[in-house]
Amino acid sequence: MTRERFRIVPLEYGLDRSTFCSGSEPLDRYLHEQVRQDIRRKVTACFTAISTDGSIAGYYTLASAGILLGELPPEIIRRLPRYPSVPAVRMGRLAVHHEFQSIGLGGALLADALRRVTQSEIAAFAMIVDAKDDKAAAFYRHHGFIETISRPSVLFLPMATVK
Repeated sequence: MTRERFRIVPLEYGLDRSTFCSGSEPLDRYLHEQVRQDIRRKVTACFTAISTDGSIAGYYTLASAGILLGELPPEIIRRLPRYPSVPAVRMGRLAVHHEFQSIGLGGALLADALRRVTQSEIAAFAMIVDAKDDKAAAFYRHHGFIETISRPSVLFLPMATVK
């Protein structure tokens, strides 16, 4: 995949979201019906990969979050202050239009999200994701994410490993 093929930008007002089809009905419905309200309410930020024809090739969302210390492996907890939780950024959704799947766009969107978080001046210990199924969990594990202690579908990546 070449970088020139897509530009990744915050969701632009007026962009046609109705034709986006990732094959996941909940992810498609969210982009079609809910994302604008969540952005307006300041509960998420949405970033889109725009193809050369101006259509949405993929998207992801980011929001502030926290992760309970008890959800982290002991070897990680030892290096952290003893607060009940540590700051994190949650990638709530990540989806790629079916026409652009299997070309690395999902990984490029994840890399863009990690870049945005590491360049932010707001502290975040980790990025958290909620894998919707085993395939999604495998994708995140492939990219270095670690399962939390009590919920294997919730994975995290310490930001120190990204830098």
